Amino acid sequence: MVYALLSIIIILLVVLFIVINRLYNLKLSSIKNKKHSDPNLKRIWSKFDELLLDMIAIHNYGMSGIPSGKEGDFYKMALDRACDIVDSERGSVMIYDQNDGFLHIVAERGISKDLVESVKLKPGEGIAGRAFEKGEIIFVTNPQRNPDYDKFLGYDEQMEPFVSIPLKIQGKSIGVLNIHLPKHKTSFTDWELKFLTILADEVSVMVENITLYQSIEKFYIELVQTLARIIDAKDSYTGDHATRARERALKLSKKLSVPEKMLRTIEYAALLHDMGKIGIDEKIITKPGKLTDEEYKQMKKHPEIAYDILSPIEFLSPVAKIVLYHHEWYNGMGYPDGLKGEEIPLGSRIVSVIDAWDAMTSDRPYRKALSKEAAIEELKKGSGRQFDPKVVDAFLSLIEEEDFSKE
Repeated sequence: MVYALLSIIIILLVVLFIVINRLYNLKLSSIKNKKHSDPNLKRIWSKFDELLLDMIAIHNYGMSGIPSGKEGDFYKMALDRACDIVDSERGSVMIYDQNDGFLHIVAERGISKDLVESVKLKPGEGIAGRAFEKGEIIFVTNPQRNPDYDKFLGYDEQMEPFVSIPLKIQGKSIGVLNIHLPKHKTSFTDWELKFLTILADEVSVMVENITLYQSIEKFYIELVQTLARIIDAKDSYTGDHATRARERALKLSKKLSVPEKMLRTIEYAALLHDMGKIGIDEKIITKPGKLTDEEYKQMKKHPEIAYDILSPIEFLSPVAKIVLYHHEWYNGMGYPDGLKGEEIPLGSRIVSVIDAWDAMTSDRPYRKALSKEAAIEELKKGSGRQFDPKVVDAFLSLIEEEDFSKE
Protein backbone atom coordinates (compact mmCIF):
# COMPACT_ATOMS: atom_id res chain seq x y z
CA MET A 1 0.00 0.00 0.00
CA VAL A 2 2.88 2.39 0.81
CA TYR A 3 4.46 1.77 -2.59
CA ALA A 4 1.10 2.36 -4.28
CA LEU A 5 0.81 5.76 -2.57
CA LEU A 6 4.37 6.67 -3.55
CA SER A 7 3.56 5.81 -7.16
CA ILE A 8 0.47 8.02 -7.06
CA ILE A 9 2.45 10.87 -5.53
CA ILE A 10 5.09 10.62 -8.27
CA ILE A 11 2.37 10.65 -10.94
CA LEU A 12 0.78 13.74 -9.36
CA LEU A 13 4.13 15.53 -9.34
CA VAL A 14 4.68 14.69 -13.00
CA VAL A 15 1.19 15.93 -13.91
CA LEU A 16 1.79 19.19 -12.04
CA PHE A 17 5.10 19.70 -13.83
CA ILE A 18 3.49 19.11 -17.24
CA VAL A 19 0.63 21.52 -16.49
CA ILE A 20 2.97 24.25 -15.28
CA ASN A 21 5.29 23.73 -18.24
CA ARG A 22 2.41 24.01 -20.72
CA LEU A 23 1.06 27.10 -19.01
CA TYR A 24 4.44 28.82 -19.15
CA ASN A 25 4.81 27.91 -22.81
CA LEU A 26 1.37 29.44 -23.42
CA LYS A 27 2.45 32.56 -21.59
CA LEU A 28 5.64 32.93 -23.59
CA SER A 29 3.78 32.35 -26.85
CA SER A 30 1.19 35.00 -26.01
CA ILE A 31 3.79 37.53 -24.98
CA LYS A 32 5.57 37.09 -28.31
CA ASN A 33 2.35 37.65 -30.26
CA LYS A 34 1.06 40.69 -28.33
CA LYS A 35 2.35 44.09 -27.37
CA HIS A 36 4.10 44.29 -24.03
CA SER A 37 2.52 47.69 -23.39
CA ASP A 38 -1.03 46.29 -23.19
CA PRO A 39 -2.01 46.94 -19.51
CA ASN A 40 -4.73 44.29 -19.62
CA LEU A 41 -2.23 41.70 -20.84
CA LYS A 42 0.17 42.64 -18.06
CA ARG A 43 -2.59 42.17 -15.49
CA ILE A 44 -3.52 38.76 -16.93
CA TRP A 45 0.05 37.50 -16.75
CA SER A 46 0.50 38.97 -13.31
CA LYS A 47 -2.53 36.92 -12.26
CA PHE A 48 -1.10 33.97 -14.16
CA ASP A 49 2.04 34.08 -12.01
CA GLU A 50 -0.22 34.29 -8.97
CA LEU A 51 -2.10 31.22 -10.23
CA LEU A 52 1.12 29.22 -10.48
CA LEU A 53 2.09 30.15 -6.94
CA ASP A 54 -1.41 29.24 -5.74
CA MET A 55 -1.23 25.86 -7.48
CA ILE A 56 2.13 25.10 -5.91
CA ALA A 57 0.86 26.17 -2.47
CA ILE A 58 -2.25 24.00 -2.77
CA HIS A 59 -0.16 21.11 -4.07
CA ASN A 60 2.40 21.35 -1.27
CA TYR A 61 -0.30 21.63 1.39
CA GLY A 62 -2.20 18.65 0.00
CA MET A 63 0.94 16.55 -0.28
CA SER A 64 2.07 17.29 3.27
CA GLY A 65 -0.18 14.61 4.73
CA ILE A 66 -3.35 15.96 6.32
CA PRO A 67 -4.71 13.86 9.19
CA SER A 68 -8.42 13.23 9.72
CA GLY A 69 -10.20 16.23 11.20
CA LYS A 70 -7.81 18.77 9.65
CA GLU A 71 -9.28 18.84 6.14
CA GLY A 72 -11.04 22.14 6.89
CA ASP A 73 -7.70 23.97 7.05
CA PHE A 74 -6.85 22.76 3.55
CA TYR A 75 -10.25 23.73 2.13
CA LYS A 76 -10.03 27.20 3.69
CA MET A 77 -6.56 27.79 2.28
CA ALA A 78 -7.65 26.64 -1.19
CA LEU A 79 -10.79 28.82 -1.05
CA ASP A 80 -8.81 31.90 -0.04
CA ARG A 81 -6.44 31.35 -2.96
CA ALA A 82 -9.36 31.02 -5.38
CA CYS A 83 -11.08 34.17 -4.07
CA ASP A 84 -7.88 36.21 -4.15
CA ILE A 85 -7.08 35.39 -7.76
CA VAL A 86 -10.37 37.00 -8.93
CA ASP A 87 -10.50 39.63 -6.14
CA SER A 88 -13.65 38.10 -4.63
CA GLU A 89 -14.77 38.78 -1.08
CA ARG A 90 -17.11 35.80 -0.84
CA GLY A 91 -16.97 32.13 -1.59
CA SER A 92 -17.43 28.64 -0.23
CA VAL A 93 -16.35 25.04 -0.66
CA MET A 94 -19.07 22.40 -0.39
CA ILE A 95 -18.21 18.71 -0.03
CA TYR A 96 -20.58 15.81 -0.53
CA ASP A 97 -21.11 13.63 2.54
CA GLN A 98 -21.94 10.08 1.49
CA ASN A 99 -23.28 9.29 4.95
CA ASP A 100 -26.22 11.71 4.80
CA GLY A 101 -26.37 12.36 1.04
CA PHE A 102 -25.97 16.16 1.28
CA LEU A 103 -23.49 18.79 0.19
CA HIS A 104 -22.19 20.74 3.22
CA ILE A 105 -20.21 23.99 3.42
CA VAL A 106 -16.76 23.02 4.78
CA ALA A 107 -15.01 26.36 4.15
CA GLU A 108 -16.34 29.89 3.70
CA ARG A 109 -15.28 33.45 3.12
CA GLY A 110 -17.56 36.40 3.76
CA ILE A 111 -20.62 34.21 4.41
CA SER A 112 -22.70 34.37 7.59
CA LYS A 113 -22.41 31.65 10.20
CA ASP A 114 -26.18 31.06 10.08
CA LEU A 115 -26.03 30.28 6.38
CA VAL A 116 -23.04 27.97 6.79
CA GLU A 117 -24.77 26.01 9.53
CA SER A 118 -28.21 25.84 7.90
CA VAL A 119 -27.49 25.14 4.24
CA LYS A 120 -27.15 21.60 2.98
CA LEU A 121 -28.04 20.55 -0.54
CA LYS A 122 -29.00 17.30 -2.18
CA PRO A 123 -27.40 16.59 -5.58
CA GLY A 124 -29.41 18.56 -8.15
CA GLU A 125 -30.79 20.98 -5.56
CA GLY A 126 -29.89 24.66 -5.93
CA ILE A 127 -27.17 25.97 -8.22
CA ALA A 128 -24.31 24.19 -6.42
CA GLY A 129 -26.32 20.97 -6.32
CA ARG A 130 -26.91 21.16 -10.08
CA ALA A 131 -23.24 21.86 -10.79
CA PHE A 132 -22.36 18.88 -8.59
CA GLU A 133 -24.88 16.54 -10.22
CA LYS A 134 -24.10 17.53 -13.82
CA GLY A 135 -20.38 17.99 -13.30
CA GLU A 136 -20.55 21.28 -15.16
CA ILE A 137 -19.67 24.90 -14.36
CA ILE A 138 -22.74 27.07 -13.76
CA PHE A 139 -22.64 30.87 -13.67
CA VAL A 140 -25.65 32.69 -12.17
CA THR A 141 -26.02 36.35 -13.14
CA ASN A 142 -29.06 37.13 -10.96
CA PRO A 143 -29.58 34.74 -8.02
CA GLN A 144 -32.70 36.63 -6.86
CA ARG A 145 -34.57 35.65 -10.02
CA ASN A 146 -33.31 32.10 -10.19
CA PRO A 147 -35.84 29.50 -8.94
CA ASP A 148 -33.00 27.13 -8.02
CA TYR A 149 -31.72 29.63 -5.48
CA ASP A 150 -34.78 29.95 -3.24
CA LYS A 151 -33.03 28.28 -0.31
CA PHE A 152 -30.50 31.09 -0.07
CA LEU A 153 -32.71 34.16 -0.38
CA GLY A 154 -32.93 36.37 2.69
CA TYR A 155 -29.17 36.51 3.19
CA ASP A 156 -27.77 39.86 2.04
CA GLU A 157 -24.37 38.46 1.18
CA GLN A 158 -25.91 36.02 -1.32
CA MET A 159 -27.39 38.50 -3.80
CA GLU A 160 -24.41 38.99 -6.14
CA PRO A 161 -23.75 36.76 -9.17
CA PHE A 162 -21.56 33.72 -8.56
CA VAL A 163 -20.06 30.69 -10.27
CA SER A 164 -20.26 27.07 -9.10
CA ILE A 165 -17.38 24.85 -10.26
CA PRO A 166 -17.59 21.10 -9.56
CA LEU A 167 -14.67 19.40 -7.83
CA LYS A 168 -14.16 16.06 -9.55
CA ILE A 169 -12.03 12.97 -9.00
CA GLN A 170 -11.79 10.61 -11.98
CA GLY A 171 -14.84 12.24 -13.52
CA LYS A 172 -16.98 11.91 -10.38
CA SER A 173 -18.07 15.01 -8.46
CA ILE A 174 -17.01 15.18 -4.82
CA GLY A 175 -17.95 18.79 -4.10
CA VAL A 176 -18.32 22.32 -5.45
CA LEU A 177 -16.26 25.50 -5.38
CA ASN A 178 -18.53 28.59 -5.25
CA ILE A 179 -16.98 31.99 -5.97
CA HIS A 180 -19.04 35.21 -5.86
CA LEU A 181 -18.53 38.03 -8.32
CA PRO A 182 -16.81 41.10 -6.83
CA LYS A 183 -19.20 44.06 -6.54
CA HIS A 184 -17.10 46.25 -8.83
CA LYS A 185 -17.42 43.74 -11.71
CA THR A 186 -20.29 42.89 -14.05
CA SER A 187 -19.00 39.44 -14.97
CA PHE A 188 -16.04 37.10 -14.69
CA THR A 189 -13.64 37.27 -17.64
CA ASP A 190 -12.78 34.17 -19.63
CA TRP A 191 -9.31 34.00 -18.13
CA GLU A 192 -10.70 34.30 -14.58
CA LEU A 193 -13.03 31.37 -15.18
CA LYS A 194 -10.19 29.36 -16.70
CA PHE A 195 -7.91 30.13 -13.75
CA LEU A 196 -10.64 29.15 -11.28
CA THR A 197 -11.20 25.91 -13.19
CA ILE A 198 -7.47 25.09 -13.07
CA LEU A 199 -7.39 25.77 -9.32
CA ALA A 200 -10.49 23.63 -8.80
CA ASP A 201 -8.81 20.76 -10.68
CA GLU A 202 -5.71 21.06 -8.50
CA VAL A 203 -7.85 21.11 -5.34
CA SER A 204 -9.65 17.96 -6.55
CA VAL A 205 -6.35 16.13 -7.13
CA MET A 206 -5.16 17.07 -3.65
CA VAL A 207 -8.46 15.95 -2.08
CA GLU A 208 -7.85 12.56 -3.66
CA ASN A 209 -4.34 12.53 -2.23
CA ILE A 210 -5.64 13.49 1.22
CA THR A 211 -8.20 10.66 1.05
CA LEU A 212 -5.48 8.16 0.14
CA TYR A 213 -3.24 9.45 2.93
CA GLN A 214 -6.01 9.14 5.49
CA SER A 215 -6.87 5.61 4.31
CA ILE A 216 -3.26 4.55 4.84
CA GLU A 217 -3.16 6.45 8.14
CA LYS A 218 -6.24 4.53 9.29
CA PHE A 219 -4.64 1.25 8.23
CA TYR A 220 -1.49 2.10 10.20
CA ILE A 221 -3.32 3.04 13.40
CA GLU A 222 -5.38 -0.15 13.23
CA LEU A 223 -2.18 -2.14 12.75
CA VAL A 224 -0.54 -0.41 15.72
CA GLN A 225 -3.62 -1.01 17.89
CA THR A 226 -3.56 -4.70 16.97
CA LEU A 227 0.11 -4.94 17.95
CA ALA A 228 -0.66 -3.18 21.24
CA ARG A 229 -3.44 -5.67 22.01
CA ILE A 230 -1.03 -8.54 21.37
CA ILE A 231 1.41 -7.03 23.86
CA ASP A 232 -1.27 -6.51 26.52
CA ALA A 233 -2.51 -10.06 26.00
CA LYS A 234 0.92 -11.47 26.84
CA ASP A 235 1.27 -9.23 29.90
CA SER A 236 -2.21 -9.96 31.24
CA TYR A 237 -2.00 -7.95 34.46
CA THR A 238 -1.63 -4.70 32.54
CA GLY A 239 -5.09 -5.01 30.98
CA ASP A 240 -5.68 -2.02 28.72
CA HIS A 241 -2.36 -0.43 29.66
CA ALA A 242 -1.48 0.51 26.07
CA THR A 243 -4.88 2.12 25.42
CA ARG A 244 -4.70 4.18 28.61
CA ALA A 245 -1.15 5.21 27.77
CA ARG A 246 -2.20 6.31 24.30
CA GLU A 247 -5.06 8.49 25.56
CA ARG A 248 -2.94 10.20 28.20
CA ALA A 249 0.01 10.63 25.84
CA LEU A 250 -2.15 12.66 23.44
CA LYS A 251 -3.58 14.83 26.23
CA LEU A 252 -0.18 15.40 27.83
CA SER A 253 1.49 16.17 24.50
CA LYS A 254 -1.12 18.82 23.71
CA LYS A 255 -0.73 20.34 27.17
CA LEU A 256 3.01 20.59 26.51
CA SER A 257 2.30 22.27 23.14
CA VAL A 258 3.96 19.49 21.16
CA PRO A 259 3.86 20.27 17.38
CA GLU A 260 0.88 18.75 15.60
CA LYS A 261 3.03 16.51 13.40
CA MET A 262 4.66 14.90 16.45
CA LEU A 263 1.38 13.94 18.14
CA ARG A 264 0.77 10.80 16.09
CA THR A 265 4.37 9.63 16.61
CA ILE A 266 4.05 9.97 20.38
CA GLU A 267 0.62 8.32 20.27
CA TYR A 268 2.09 5.30 18.46
CA ALA A 269 5.03 5.20 20.88
CA ALA A 270 2.66 5.14 23.86
CA LEU A 271 0.81 2.22 22.29
CA LEU A 272 3.96 0.28 21.43
CA HIS A 273 6.39 1.15 24.22
CA ASP A 274 6.21 -2.39 25.64
CA MET A 275 6.55 -4.08 22.24
CA GLY A 276 9.93 -5.52 23.25
CA LYS A 277 8.31 -7.68 25.95
CA ILE A 278 7.36 -10.03 23.12
CA GLY A 279 11.00 -11.14 23.21
CA ILE A 280 11.13 -11.60 27.00
CA ASP A 281 10.41 -14.94 28.70
CA GLU A 282 6.80 -14.88 29.91
CA LYS A 283 7.89 -16.37 33.26
CA ILE A 284 9.95 -13.25 33.90
CA ILE A 285 7.15 -10.89 32.89
CA THR A 286 4.53 -12.56 35.09
CA LYS A 287 6.81 -13.47 38.02
CA PRO A 288 4.97 -12.60 41.28
CA GLY A 289 8.11 -11.86 43.28
CA LYS A 290 11.21 -9.72 42.90
CA LEU A 291 13.32 -10.38 39.81
CA THR A 292 16.85 -11.76 40.18
CA ASP A 293 19.74 -9.73 38.81
CA GLU A 294 19.85 -11.95 35.72
CA GLU A 295 16.09 -11.70 35.19
CA TYR A 296 16.19 -7.92 35.56
CA LYS A 297 19.06 -7.83 33.06
CA GLN A 298 16.86 -9.68 30.59
CA MET A 299 13.86 -7.41 31.26
CA LYS A 300 15.99 -4.31 30.58
CA LYS A 301 16.50 -5.51 27.02
CA HIS A 302 12.88 -4.90 26.01
CA PRO A 303 13.40 -1.30 24.73
CA GLU A 304 16.18 -2.48 22.43
CA ILE A 305 14.14 -5.46 21.26
CA ALA A 306 11.27 -3.10 20.44
CA TYR A 307 13.65 -0.81 18.57
CA ASP A 308 14.96 -3.71 16.48
CA ILE A 309 11.37 -4.70 15.62
CA LEU A 310 10.05 -1.22 14.81
CA SER A 311 12.97 0.69 13.26
CA PRO A 312 13.05 -1.24 9.94
CA ILE A 313 9.41 -0.19 9.34
CA GLU A 314 9.71 3.21 7.65
CA PHE A 315 6.64 4.89 9.13
CA LEU A 316 7.47 3.58 12.61
CA SER A 317 11.17 4.51 12.66
CA PRO A 318 10.56 7.81 14.57
CA VAL A 319 8.40 5.81 17.00
CA ALA A 320 11.19 3.28 17.51
CA LYS A 321 13.55 5.95 18.86
CA ILE A 322 11.01 7.17 21.42
CA VAL A 323 10.37 3.59 22.54
CA LEU A 324 14.11 2.87 22.79
CA TYR A 325 14.65 5.67 25.32
CA HIS A 326 11.49 5.60 27.42
CA HIS A 327 13.41 4.04 30.35
CA GLU A 328 16.15 6.68 30.35
CA TRP A 329 16.30 8.80 33.52
CA TYR A 330 16.46 12.57 33.54
CA ASN A 331 19.64 12.40 35.68
CA GLY A 332 21.35 9.97 33.29
CA MET A 333 20.94 6.84 35.45
CA GLY A 334 18.49 5.04 33.15
CA TYR A 335 18.97 2.60 30.30
CA PRO A 336 19.91 1.58 27.62
CA ASP A 337 22.35 4.45 26.83
CA GLY A 338 22.41 6.56 30.00
CA LEU A 339 21.06 9.68 28.27
CA LYS A 340 20.11 12.62 30.47
CA GLY A 341 18.06 15.80 30.37
CA GLU A 342 17.33 17.18 26.92
CA GLU A 343 19.36 14.37 25.33
CA ILE A 344 16.31 12.18 25.89
CA PRO A 345 13.66 12.72 23.17
CA LEU A 346 10.64 14.63 24.47
CA GLY A 347 8.35 11.79 23.38
CA SER A 348 10.38 9.38 25.51
CA ARG A 349 10.13 11.69 28.53
CA ILE A 350 6.36 11.87 28.06
CA VAL A 351 5.92 8.10 27.73
CA SER A 352 8.20 7.57 30.76
CA VAL A 353 5.91 9.55 33.09
CA ILE A 354 2.74 7.97 31.71
CA ASP A 355 4.20 4.46 31.94
CA ALA A 356 5.33 5.01 35.53
CA TRP A 357 1.94 6.40 36.57
CA ASP A 358 0.06 3.49 35.06
CA ALA A 359 2.46 1.00 36.66
CA MET A 360 2.01 2.58 40.08
CA THR A 361 -1.77 2.82 39.90
CA SER A 362 -2.32 -0.72 38.57
CA ASP A 363 -2.27 -4.02 40.43
CA ARG A 364 0.92 -6.02 39.82
CA PRO A 365 1.69 -9.69 40.53
CA TYR A 366 3.99 -8.61 43.39
CA ARG A 367 1.91 -5.73 44.89
CA LYS A 368 -1.42 -3.94 44.95
CA ALA A 369 -1.93 -0.64 43.15
CA LEU A 370 -0.80 2.52 44.93
CA SER A 371 -3.39 5.13 45.83
CA LYS A 372 -3.60 8.19 43.63
CA GLU A 373 -2.11 10.33 46.40
CA ALA A 374 0.84 7.96 46.87
CA ALA A 375 1.49 7.82 43.12
CA ILE A 376 1.49 11.62 42.95
CA GLU A 377 4.09 11.77 45.72
CA GLU A 378 6.28 9.24 43.91
CA LEU A 379 6.16 11.31 40.72
CA LYS A 380 7.12 14.43 42.68
CA LYS A 381 10.03 12.56 44.30
CA GLY A 382 11.21 11.41 40.88
CA SER A 383 10.89 14.87 39.30
CA GLY A 384 14.35 16.05 38.21
CA ARG A 385 15.82 12.64 38.99
CA GLN A 386 13.93 10.02 36.99
CA PHE A 387 11.49 12.33 35.21
CA ASP A 388 11.55 15.64 33.36
CA PRO A 389 10.18 18.23 35.85
CA LYS A 390 8.21 20.07 33.13
CA VAL A 391 6.54 16.82 32.03
CA VAL A 392 5.72 15.88 35.64
CA ASP A 393 4.15 19.30 36.32
CA ALA A 394 2.05 19.11 33.14
CA PHE A 395 0.98 15.55 33.93
CA LEU A 396 -0.08 16.39 37.49
CA SER A 397 -2.07 19.31 36.10
CA LEU A 398 -3.73 16.88 33.70
CA ILE A 399 -4.63 14.54 36.57
CA GLU A 400 -6.21 17.45 38.46
CA GLU A 401 -8.29 18.31 35.39
CA GLU A 402 -9.43 14.69 35.05
CA ASP A 403 -10.49 14.64 38.71
CA PHE A 404 -12.28 17.98 38.34
CA SER A 405 -14.23 16.74 35.30
CA LYS A 406 -15.51 13.76 37.31
CA GLU A 407 -17.00 15.96 40.03
